Amino acid sequence: MTDPVTTPRLEIRNITRVFEGREVVSDVSLTVMPGQVTCLLGPSGCGKSTTLRIIAGVDMQDTGEIYVDGNLVCDTQFRVPPERRSIGLMFQDFALFPHLSVEDNVAFGIKGDKSNKRARVRELLEKVDLLRAIDKYPHELSGGEQQRIALARALAPRPSIMLMDEPFSGLDERLKDDIRDSTLDVLKAENTAVLLVTHEPHEAMRMADEIALMRDGKIVQQGAPYNIYNAPVDRQAAAFFSDINVIRGTVRNMAVTTAFGEFLCPPRPDGTEVEIVIRPQHLRIDFDRDGRGPNPTPQDGAPARAIVERARFMGRESLVEFRMDFDGSMLKATVPSVFLPKTGTPMWLMMRRDRCFVFPVAS
Repeated sequence: MTDPVTTPRLEIRNITRVFEGREVVSDVSLTVMPGQVTCLLGPSGCGKSTTLRIIAGVDMQDTGEIYVDGNLVCDTQFRVPPERRSIGLMFQDFALFPHLSVEDNVAFGIKGDKSNKRARVRELLEKVDLLRAIDKYPHELSGGEQQRIALARALAPRPSIMLMDEPFSGLDERLKDDIRDSTLDVLKAENTAVLLVTHEPHEAMRMADEIALMRDGKIVQQGAPYNIYNAPVDRQAAAFFSDINVIRGTVRNMAVTTAFGEFLCPPRPDGTEVEIVIRPQHLRIDFDRDGRGPNPTPQDGAPARAIVERARFMGRESLVEFRMDFDGSMLKATVPSVFLPKTGTPMWLMMRRDRCFVFPVAS
C-alpha cells in the first residue's frame, strides 16, 4: 500500500519521445506532490509541451512510465485513456465555448445533478472572484477574466493534477502578475498538483515551488527557484535567468588570473579554458580617485579600472556598460534607481567573489 503523505501525485520515469529519428524528450523523470507547483522551464522547442502532452495522454512515449498517486497510468504497453487520468488541462487558448454562458462553461465537465453542479460552479467562481459574471458569455469578458473562467472550468471536476501550457502568454503584461497570483491561490486552495510549462524565468520564479530546467529534450537542473538561480549548473543555466558577464581565463595552479585578481577554481588541469560568470547586479562600482581605486578586500577581490561606454535608466535600475582597461572587453553593471555617469568617465569595478560562477568552456 502506498503512503498518501509521501506518494507523489504525479511521477514520470525515464520518458523518451522520438520524432523522425530525433529525441525531442530524452530520459525525463520528475515528481510532483499534492499542492506543489512544478515548472518545466526552457526555450521553445526543448520538449516541454511534448512532455505535457504525453502526461495528458494525447501523445505516447517511446519509453518510460507515468504514475498518478502511485498507480501506473501509462507505459509502452498499458495505457489509461486521457479522460480517466484525473488530469486537468489549461493552455494558451482558453477555448471557452462561445455559445455557452460562464455557468455552463464551468459546469461542462462536472458529473452529478443540477444542484450539485451549480454549487460547484458558484464555489469556483467565488474563488476566482467572478461570481458576478455567472450569466455572461465569453465575448463579454476581458482576457484576464476569460483566463480565470478557464481555470475554474479545468478545476471543476476536481482533477488530481493540473497541466498548464503557457497559460498566461496571451495576457496583457500589466495584468500577468496579478492573474498569476490569483491563479496560484486557487490552485493551492484546491491542493492540486500543478505542472506548468513556461519559457519565462520570471513566471517560473514567481509561481514554482520547484523548477525543472529543460534543454534539448533533457532536464539539466532541478530544484527550488532559489537554488537554481544561485547555483546554476552551467553558463547557459545562469544566462537563462538573467543577463550575465563572462570573463574567460586559463587555469594555472588551480587559479585563473583576471583583471580582478586571481580566482580559485575547481580542480582542473593547467591550460584548461574556463569562464567566470557574474550577473550585472553583483558588480560593485566605485569612483576613480586620481587614477586610484578602492583597496582590495577578501569579499570583492582587487578592483579593475574601466571606462563608461554608455548608461541608461531602465525604470527600477540603471544599466551601465564599461570597457575594461585590462583587455578592452565589455562588462555590464546594474545599479538601483538613477545612476547615469557620462560616457568616458573612468571608474573602478569589483566582483563579489561569492557571486561568481566558474565553468569550463563548453567544447
